[in-house]
Amino acid sequence: MNFRLSLLLLFLLICTTIGFAQQSADPEFNTTVEHPAYNKNLPRVLFDEAHNNFHTTTGRYKPFVDLITNDGYRVVANRQPFSEKTLGTFKVLVIANALGAEEMDDEGADRSAFTDLECDAVRDWVRDGGNLLLIADHAPFGSAAQNLAQRFGVEMSKGFTFDPNNSEPNESSFLIFSRDNHLLLDHPITLGRNDSERIKRVLTFTGQSLKGPDGTAVLMKLSDTARDKPDRDSTTDVSVAGWAQGIAFKAGKGRVVVLGEAAMLSAQIAGPSKFKMGMNHPGNDNKQFALNIMHWLSGLLKEK
Repeated sequence: MNFRLSLLLLFLLICTTIGFAQQSADPEFNTTVEHPAYNKNLPRVLFDEAHNNFHTTTGRYKPFVDLITNDGYRVVANRQPFSEKTLGTFKVLVIANALGAEEMDDEGADRSAFTDLECDAVRDWVRDGGNLLLIADHAPFGSAAQNLAQRFGVEMSKGFTFDPNNSEPNESSFLIFSRDNHLLLDHPITLGRNDSERIKRVLTFTGQSLKGPDGTAVLMKLSDTARDKPDRDSTTDVSVAGWAQGIAFKAGKGRVVVLGEAAMLSAQIAGPSKFKMGMNHPGNDNKQFALNIMHWLSGLLKEK
């Protein structure tokens, strides 16, 4: 009996690993933009690929890159350490799930993905008018990004956030932020330029929790029942009431958006069943949310 149980557990582990490894960009996701925001003076976007990033321009974040390209942004992949020189000519920097090692299950994956010099360079660039979209998911991604986040006064829980009361059925870490549950808050990003761009519902797919510096605008508020685990299978958890999974704030002359979950701006299919995860998942406004974030960072969306 113990032998059969061991085989079953091994089988389930293999299936889970295979399913995770089979995450890939959804080639059928519609990345068209009916009314592109820019048709001249295209804002230059630097997309980081120099820090063992789980998400890249040609990988799981290709739908995001195609989407913002169709909206009028010019995206360039970054394969160099951050410095005044590498950042200087760009309007927006996007960092999605950087790591301290090559793979997320490698030893040292939770080490800082960035050197102190790089963190200082990004901070100074933002203060001088650059604009940062920093995305750091559940462990180990939060720990890998914490050094950079601290330059802006952002605290990351570095764990796994769940909330059975505000999530999809049977998926307590697929969190719902909506007008109906009052966890999606007003900000130029969630309001858009007109009613057609107004965000009503954002869905995330297992992330961490965030706290921003003074003056932070919370986009996606965690409820009083939200909890955080140090790892996915932990039997202990702590309250993260008052924390967030999406925040926005100004830093000097620049703007910063930090998200505690990455799949929300992707469009992936996972596993043999081709489960849709991200902007392609039914019943969310994540696609418009992605566009609105970029519009705010590039200065198209003004403060109300």
